[in-house]
Amino acid sequence: MERYSRQILFEPIGREGQKKLSQKHVLIVGTGALGSATAEILARAGVGRMTVIDRDYVEESNLQRQHLYSEEDARMRWPKAAAAEKRLGEINGLIDVNSIVGEADAALLEELAQEVDLILDGTDNFETRFLINDISQKYRIPWIFGACVGSFGMTYTIVPGKTPCLQCLLKQMPMQGLTCDTVGVIGPAVQMVAAYQSAEALKILTDHQEDLRPSFVSFDLWKNDHLEIKAGALKDESCLSCGAQPAYPFLSREARTKTTVLCGRDTVQVRPGKKRDMELSALALQWRRAGWNVEGNPYLLSIEKEDLRIVLFQDGRALIHGTKDEATAKKIYQTLLG
Repeated sequence: MERYSRQILFEPIGREGQKKLSQKHVLIVGTGALGSATAEILARAGVGRMTVIDRDYVEESNLQRQHLYSEEDARMRWPKAAAAEKRLGEINGLIDVNSIVGEADAALLEELAQEVDLILDGTDNFETRFLINDISQKYRIPWIFGACVGSFGMTYTIVPGKTPCLQCLLKQMPMQGLTCDTVGVIGPAVQMVAAYQSAEALKILTDHQEDLRPSFVSFDLWKNDHLEIKAGALKDESCLSCGAQPAYPFLSREARTKTTVLCGRDTVQVRPGKKRDMELSALALQWRRAGWNVEGNPYLLSIEKEDLRIVLFQDGRALIHGTKDEATAKKIYQTLLG
């Protein structure tokens, strides 16, 4: 216990709370900026078991904000989940870390949900977040939403049966095109969101749910803005994820992004689960600022950068040229649209 002595001295945790931490299992979906930051904090805190999932590999551009990874990881293009497992084991050899290199799809999350106490959001897209949201509600597992881009961040703690879910708050999947690849991100915004997420995680894992923050928090560190919205009144009893008659719509195949390799072409078509009315002019302006070559008309945009060419239609459908790999095409799509 000497290792955790300063944490044990913190009265709300104490020895009993530290023992509870050592017996808990946390699932972290995505080990990019937020996922790697929260994973490190919880590993140092002594959470007994951690499962981390990520489909991506380490690149040099990650090193500015993703603290678990090294230049060697980037040079070797090491899978993020595997690199995270190795580094977390070096940080705390007393805990059990299991990495999964792959997509956090419904089947995998349903399998893992049988044995986790908390889910942490480290993802970079709302499709996966709404999937986590439905898993959380179906299996009654608390989860902590977090997102950041530019100098802006937001976070919200969701406890099934007690708080509104993410679907209640947002109603429909946002498709704004705000991602780190298009507008950037600064490290302090990541650390601020990770601090909120990790503090809430410690409260849940030590059975102090009465101390959880009841509000949705957003901030802009550059503009010195901070906003908290009391979320309780936003709970919707007709919500299909957490209402009186839940159907968990985002676990269905119809709600998922669909990919198809076009016959005879080096192209993959990507379609969102629901058609969207994209604001093409706003997206074009944003992507040009990010250094992409963008041309278009009222019906579609053609986006080019280096060896990539993407045609995005107003309904959210896209053609990803230059690849036949559906996973790669889906990643590119979510890089652009979040």
